[in-house]
Amino acid sequence: MNPLRIGNFSGFYGDRSAALREMLTGGEVDVLTGDYLAELTMLILARDRLKDPSAGYARTFPRQLEDCLGLARERGVRIVTNAGGLDPAGLAGEIRRLADRLGIPVRVAHVEGDDLTAAHPGTLAAHAYLGGFGITECLRAGADVVVTGRVTDAALVTGPAAAHFGWRPDDHDALAGAVVAGHVLECGTQATGGNYAFFTEGDVRRPGFPLAEIHADGSSVITKHPGTGGFVDVGTVTAQLLYETGGARYAGPDVTARLDTVRLGLEGPDRVRIEGARGEAPPPTLKVGLNRLGGFRNEVVFVLTGLGIEAKAALVREQLADALAKSPPREVRWELVRTDRADADTEETASALLRLVVRDPDERVVGRALSGAAVELALASYPGFHVLAPPGKGAPYGVFEDVYVPYVGAAHVAVLHDGRRIPVSPPQETRPLAAVPDPPLPEPLPPGPTRRAPLGLVVGARSGDKGGNANVGVWARSEDAWRWLAHTLTADAFRRLIPESRDLPVTRHLLPNLRAVNFVVEGILGAGVAAQARFDPQAKALGEWLRSRHLDIPEALL
Repeated sequence: MNPLRIGNFSGFYGDRSAALREMLTGGEVDVLTGDYLAELTMLILARDRLKDPSAGYARTFPRQLEDCLGLARERGVRIVTNAGGLDPAGLAGEIRRLADRLGIPVRVAHVEGDDLTAAHPGTLAAHAYLGGFGITECLRAGADVVVTGRVTDAALVTGPAAAHFGWRPDDHDALAGAVVAGHVLECGTQATGGNYAFFTEGDVRRPGFPLAEIHADGSSVITKHPGTGGFVDVGTVTAQLLYETGGARYAGPDVTARLDTVRLGLEGPDRVRIEGARGEAPPPTLKVGLNRLGGFRNEVVFVLTGLGIEAKAALVREQLADALAKSPPREVRWELVRTDRADADTEETASALLRLVVRDPDERVVGRALSGAAVELALASYPGFHVLAPPGKGAPYGVFEDVYVPYVGAAHVAVLHDGRRIPVSPPQETRPLAAVPDPPLPEPLPPGPTRRAPLGLVVGARSGDKGGNANVGVWARSEDAWRWLAHTLTADAFRRLIPESRDLPVTRHLLPNLRAVNFVVEGILGAGVAAQARFDPQAKALGEWLRSRHLDIPEALL
């Protein structure tokens, strides 16, 4: 059987709008997937829906589709997307109206059952991460466009692959291979050189979107359309495989994929083969993402210029503490960022930034109280006083957490293009999730001369968020570098290099087939991205910070 060619045209809500047309016209493809949802996106859609009950889905997708629906139909390309967000039925209805207006005969189906908000009082949105078999039912019944709400990102690939190859829920190895391919595709151009540690090795000004050629056994080849920008190599695929994962077991509602079994190989220019993925029965419970309002926040950034930066910072902190004493916010956080340098030839490079963030359940405490106190200092504080922008009203912030429920708690249903409703059965076999013991360490490098240098000269990294936790995947580009990395970058070494993590649980997972170590840092992001607990609230650059830290590195690797 020929491979199934599945491409991606969106990695997030706001991605390149032209990508759908580019993927349709750039080369051969059977299915196109669009991923619009993230933890933060669900909160944004939930807040939008409070203002407008019809605003629960990604509004950009119908605009993309209006330009491309006829082309997709003409070329026989099916489209599968989670752009339905909180209202997949509503988006499916809009697509049908669009097709009628354009005179294009299109069969539109959708998947529902993820919305568990009613069962979780006090949340803005509570949605289960469904698997891909609802998508499978829709496609088997002939749908041209399938819209979902909250499914796992990889489900956008496992669903079409299961429909095409006739996989059953117990085809764990094949499903695991599709999960791995789906994880590589889900973030779009991150698999083709975007956000890549070694980005200077190719032209990444406008990376093309990725494509997976999936085979009947679940193995795949990651590639892109000919002539598009960016590049695909073992490193770009490794980076995306490590993104937002944890240990060797990558669990989902369709299957638990064993990342420690995955093997990568360069098959040709811009072609990386993924094979060897083993699968296990999924865990006995279903993940549910809860989004709720955490309170209100406000911030102001003071610019400190020239001499006496520390003294200026101390003065304004003392003045604000006195001013806020009558109604102190529940949380007050100061951060001094020393962007200044001595004898600078521009005012900007002579300046440091002092950032104040306040949080409180009462909007008035972080709004008028903060803005009034900061403005009143304009003529009464440190020399050169000014701020980047005047503080405004307090803004609501969200809190994300995940809980786990039995599969029967979510009524997973495929709503076919003809209106029939097909219930999707929960997995018949499940397996409790357990950590995989680390494999033996490789032989260490023999002793030799070392030089103090940045870690990133010999390894790549990619980092991301999962709720309040962050992961940092680090991989070596050669076998010798892997031998050094596995022995050197321990959890304790990570804590020393990343001081924020010193008092937090840090777990290291070894993945020898990928020549990688993956770190999970619990609690470093507080209550999740919407709470904005740190400078980089999604830990996107945490891996690059780690690569910039200096260690004693064997000269043979440099």
